[in-house]
Amino acid sequence: MQAVPFGSWKSPITSELIVSGTIGLGGVTVDGEDIYWLEGRPSEGGRNVLVKRNPDGTCSDVTPPPFNLRTRVHEYGGGSYLMTQGILYFSNFADQRIYRQRVGEDPQPLTPENNHCRYADAVLDQKRDRLICVCENHSPGHGEPQNTLATIDLNTGTVETLISGSDFYSSPRLSPDGTQLTWLEWNHPNMPWDGTTLWLAPVLPNGQIGEKTCITGSDHESVCAPAFAPDGTLFFVSDRSNWWNLYCYTDQTIEPLFPLDAEFGYPHWVFGVQPYVFDSTHSLICIYSQNGQDTMARFEFKAKSLQIFNIPFTSVGSLQVKDNTLYFIGGSPTEPTQLVQMDIDSLQTQCLKRTSDLVLDVGYLSTPQEIEFPTEDGKTAYAWFYPPQNRDYKAPQGELPPLLVRSHGGPTAAANPTFNLRYQYWTSRGFALVDVNYGGSTGYGREYRQRLNGKWGIVDVADCVNAARYLVQEGKVDGQRLAIAGGSAGGYTTLAALTFHDVFKAGASYYGISDLEALAQDTHKFESRYLDGLIGKYPEEKEIYYQRSPIHFTEGLSCPVIFFQGLEDKVVPPNQAEMMVEALKKKGLPVAYVPFAEEQHGFRKAENIKRALDGEFYFYSRVFGYVPADNLEPISIFNL
Repeated sequence: MQAVPFGSWKSPITSELIVSGTIGLGGVTVDGEDIYWLEGRPSEGGRNVLVKRNPDGTCSDVTPPPFNLRTRVHEYGGGSYLMTQGILYFSNFADQRIYRQRVGEDPQPLTPENNHCRYADAVLDQKRDRLICVCENHSPGHGEPQNTLATIDLNTGTVETLISGSDFYSSPRLSPDGTQLTWLEWNHPNMPWDGTTLWLAPVLPNGQIGEKTCITGSDHESVCAPAFAPDGTLFFVSDRSNWWNLYCYTDQTIEPLFPLDAEFGYPHWVFGVQPYVFDSTHSLICIYSQNGQDTMARFEFKAKSLQIFNIPFTSVGSLQVKDNTLYFIGGSPTEPTQLVQMDIDSLQTQCLKRTSDLVLDVGYLSTPQEIEFPTEDGKTAYAWFYPPQNRDYKAPQGELPPLLVRSHGGPTAAANPTFNLRYQYWTSRGFALVDVNYGGSTGYGREYRQRLNGKWGIVDVADCVNAARYLVQEGKVDGQRLAIAGGSAGGYTTLAALTFHDVFKAGASYYGISDLEALAQDTHKFESRYLDGLIGKYPEEKEIYYQRSPIHFTEGLSCPVIFFQGLEDKVVPPNQAEMMVEALKKKGLPVAYVPFAEEQHGFRKAENIKRALDGEFYFYSRVFGYVPADNLEPISIFNL
């Protein structure tokens, strides 16, 4: 084992290896005897492809190039396809039309051309030969887009509004006999994790909706994941107890199923997420999160018992069940995320597909450690700490590693300990990394999530700062080589930490927010009132927006920053980064700007993912003075 400075370790986990050998997995569906899932392929420009697995184990692509299964409803999408009875219905990214495709044939457009509508989260209304889905109409001249629940006639492609009047809709679900429809709706300024309402209505013989009933929900209760059991009982998840727990609705009564200080639900950033499935008429299989990790369990209705499945996955999603077999996407700290087939009785698992076929020696992999640390106002915050790890190297005597603090996006999202090759890229080169679940993160109850209300840019920043200080005090990292990085909302946390605190020596903003006023005035509908809860009403509380915007206080910056930005980003427009870059240039601070044409909010193309990862590492090498072992393409850095 060689003694080489941190940051200069040679790693087998290269950016080229990450993008060439890695795909995204999601959207698992069972139809008949076949299994379907979505693959996000950076090597194909980020295209989402539907893949089919036959009973004999052979796999094949269902959707041909250039079709890309991705909807832009809420900009974040999800719920982009429905596979039923051998027929596929999907949203195509390029034109946002719904296409219909029989397996083995070419896709054919179903919805009209150029009607300015986007669709998501569809269900089949077989009795009436139609789809019921969320529709987002972007027709010009109507102000913000109009969201409704709509029907799509499978014979003519005609789109008709079924339910309207609220700002947002999601999760339309039909009862097994097709006589009842349930759905969620909410209004500005709420986000779906703040307050939603759950509705139930009969479906009349003519296809219209009868008298609707609000089952539960309010501005202070978040309801998600409604579903009908095989016998027609309505189930859902609500955080009325502070935790997103499971409930059922029978005889006009809401009954909690298994109260637990755990999250059985999720923040509704994307469509089509269902954290439980019915495996019989008397039980369901569910996922819940506790202390930052997922657990899978079976709930028996009559016994009201929860049987925990002892499986080696700390992150679980996309549940589907067929007979006595469960299919899901599972992740663990030391293995790539995979599509798993599991026998429910024996819990025996089989991997059907991995996000990466890379086989890495565990000697190169850092295992995340859960940490709790003190933060402002006597509170406790949480994080996952990844120490440097490379079997071939050690550091010179007395040297401590540089630390990269990761502030996740959302900000209503969460860090989890699932295997992440991009994190291992850093740790295998001699960096320590800490992924912070700051106040406002999901997974620790509604109260923890609401710590950020009115305090975005304060609580999240303090928690990231205190995570770094805690690790310095514990003697685990070098206090003179602290960096912070994040994307989107995490990019804002990053820029605020660099501007309003003198702790970090460098930072990287990925499509981050620098001007809160500009964001309040120029973003998409879904998040256009998000800041009301996080900051305050605009323009009434304009001064708060000004005071918390890094762009107005660049005199507080005293360290180098690099910016990565998609030029087609509608969530955080490029001017957010460009204003900050110009301010730093004028101040004479080292700054770099890496724009990507044809990228939006998040990077999907292999070459851009590679360029950003290597570029950030190269940038820190120039700041912290280590020599990368790889021959990296230089980044142009102003004022260095």
